Amino acid sequence: MTLDVEAQIEKIKRGTTEIVPLAELKSKLAKAGSTGRPLQIKLGLDPTAPSIHIGHAVVLRKLRLFQDLGHEVTIIIGDFTGMIGDPTGRSETRKQLTPEEVAVNAKTYEEQYLKILDPAKTKVVFNSQWLGVLNLYDIINLMGKTTVARLLERDDFSNRYNTGQPIHTHEFLYPLCQGYDSVYLKSDVEIGGTDQRFNIMMGRDLQRAWDIEPQVALFMPLLVGTDGVEKMSKSKGNAIGIDEAPNEMFGKVMSISDELMPNWFELCTDVPMDEVAVLCDGTKSHLGKTKRRLAREIIAIYHGQPAAVAAEEDFDRKFVEHKVPEDIPTFVIPAELKDDAGKVRLAALITSLKFAPSGGEAKRLIKEGGVSIDGVKIEDISATIEVASGQVLKVGKRQFARLEV
Repeated sequence: MTLDVEAQIEKIKRGTTEIVPLAELKSKLAKAGSTGRPLQIKLGLDPTAPSIHIGHAVVLRKLRLFQDLGHEVTIIIGDFTGMIGDPTGRSETRKQLTPEEVAVNAKTYEEQYLKILDPAKTKVVFNSQWLGVLNLYDIINLMGKTTVARLLERDDFSNRYNTGQPIHTHEFLYPLCQGYDSVYLKSDVEIGGTDQRFNIMMGRDLQRAWDIEPQVALFMPLLVGTDGVEKMSKSKGNAIGIDEAPNEMFGKVMSISDELMPNWFELCTDVPMDEVAVLCDGTKSHLGKTKRRLAREIIAIYHGQPAAVAAEEDFDRKFVEHKVPEDIPTFVIPAELKDDAGKVRLAALITSLKFAPSGGEAKRLIKEGGVSIDGVKIEDISATIEVASGQVLKVGKRQFARLEV
C-alpha cells in the first residue's frame, strides 16, 4: 500500500493512546518512503499464556496494519525473557517458566497470531538467540547502562519496595533484556499495551546508549472485557478467544454493554470511525442491530464472513425464535451420577458437564432460574431428576446438552 506520510499516520493513530514521539515516527516514515527501506516494527511476546483473545489481538492488528503499509514486522518470542518472568503489574515475583513450558506455549502462540498477521511478511525470532550467549562481562556492561533509581521508577517495583515485598535481583534484568532486544534488532518502532510502557521506553534508552537511532514507542490501550469493568483476561472470565467457536463469540459480544461498543469497534474492527459514530449515536432503536454488526465484524476477522452469518442465525434460533440449536453436544449420564432410584442430582449434572465451575455456582444458576429441562425451569437447588434419553438441558443463556441414559 503506497500512501503519503500523513495518510499513514492517520491509519496508524487509530485507537492508539500515545505515540512517543509522533514527530519521530513521521520522520521515520518519510525516510522509509524516500529510501525504499521499510521500517522495522517490533513486538515482543513472552509465551506465558498460550490462549490469545481479542484483547491481545488489538496490538497484533496494529502490526498487520504496518505490514499492509509496506513495513516489516518482527515477532520476538521471549523464550529467554520468559524464563525470567515479566514483573509488569505483579505484586510478587512471577514464577519462572521451564524451557519445555516456553517451547509448548510458543508453538501455540504461533498458530494463533498468524491468523492475524501475514505469514509471508512476518519474521519470528527467539531472543535466546542473542540473550542466551551473553557472558558475565556483557551482562555487567548491560546493567551499567541504567541505574537502580531508574528501575525503581516502575510502579510495580516501587510499590513492592515501599511495602516491604521482595524484589529479586533477576527481575531487574527483565526490562534490560527486553530493551536489549531493540538494540540487537535495531528496531524503528516497538508496539505494546500501555502496561508495557516502562519496558518499551527502556528500549529507547538502551538504543541511545549504543548510539542507535531510538525506536518510536507506540502504545495501545488494554481492551475492557465483556464484564465492562476489568481489562480482558481469560483468568477473569471476561475474554473472547480468537479460537473460540463463532456461535460462542457472537453470544459473548451480544452480552456487552452498549457503552463498550464504540471502543470495541475502534480497537477490534476495521469499520471506519465516521461510520462507527453513526452506528453508535445512542439511538436505542438501532443499538441492537449495531451490536449484531459488531459481532459479525469480529467473527469475520477470525473465522470468515460465512461463519459470522451462521453464528447470527444460530443466535436467533436460541434467543429470538427460542429454538434448540441443531448442533448441541450429547452427554451420556455416567452410572456414578445416579442414585439408588436411578435419579440424578441436578447440580452434580451441571458441574459434570462443566457448565458451572463448582457445585455452589451450579446451585446459584438453578436458584436464579437459569436452568431448564425441555423448556421447564427447575429452581430447587437440591432437585434430583429422572433423566430420559433425548431431554435437552439448558444452563444460562448459551449452554445446551442433549441427555442420554
